[in-house]
Amino acid sequence: MKNIKITYKMIALLISVLLVAQISVFAQDETTDEKPVERPARAAFESGLLFDGATTTVQPSKTLEMIIQHRFGSMDKGITDLYGIWAPSNIRLGLNYSILDNLTVGLGTTKYNKMQDLQVRYKVLQQTRSNKIPVTIVLYEAIGIDGSADTKFGVNYQFSNRINYFTQVLISRRFNDKLSLQIAPSFTHYNSTDSLVDHDRIALSIAGRYKFSPQSSVIISGDFPFHFQGMSEIREEINETLDPLRPNVCIGMEVATSTHAFHIYLGTSQGILPQENIINNRYSKDDPFYKGYIILGLNVTRLWNF
Repeated sequence: MKNIKITYKMIALLISVLLVAQISVFAQDETTDEKPVERPARAAFESGLLFDGATTTVQPSKTLEMIIQHRFGSMDKGITDLYGIWAPSNIRLGLNYSILDNLTVGLGTTKYNKMQDLQVRYKVLQQTRSNKIPVTIVLYEAIGIDGSADTKFGVNYQFSNRINYFTQVLISRRFNDKLSLQIAPSFTHYNSTDSLVDHDRIALSIAGRYKFSPQSSVIISGDFPFHFQGMSEIREEINETLDPLRPNVCIGMEVATSTHAFHIYLGTSQGILPQENIINNRYSKDDPFYKGYIILGLNVTRLWNF
């Protein structure tokens, strides 16, 4: 039998092996103790747009979203103008770009009042699949610039008269693969308005989607403006003579793919920017059922990733 000489090199090698094994055991213990990573739930809505309102869906970073929104005229004249299709219409073209996974900025232009808009959407909280975080919360701001002639704003015209603001907190929950709901309080401010229109208004919006096939859903929404006499600039006796505020209620169908979303729907306002629908959407007191004031609308969105 051969004698085996134990050298310092062999001892050093043995110690090194034991140390590596011990470190490996510690690493496994630490891995075992780590909490599982919370996975985000799928977006509550297929698109960042539902009718004319924002949703909590924020596209991934480096995504460009093109938006076309079209609202025909009122159906109240029936076949005379083909149920609003031949009547004067409103249209908006917009582009949104996701700078970060939770931050989107957008620009748009609307036919009515030649309104230009800047929009910002920031996701504060994301619902998780475990429901440890039960809702998604997004902050939304839309700033409009009225492009009408200077004479619209009176003799004391200033550029700031053209600007209006819409601030909203969007709160949504995806209950399951079919049902998603959203609620959103908002505040609207116009720097300049008609003498019989308040500068400020608080509103509450609701929205919902029920998915009945892999690509198709029934969608609904409502914007409900509130009148608080305490914050109104119009005397109460005058306000009582005005036509009541009309909620902007929409119901329709959505067909969506990974890159497109298409909406066809009926609504009760021809405005497209949310502040337009909330600040001055009225109906006649003698016309409580809107007398056919229903409008056909179409939306198309398209995504590109860069």
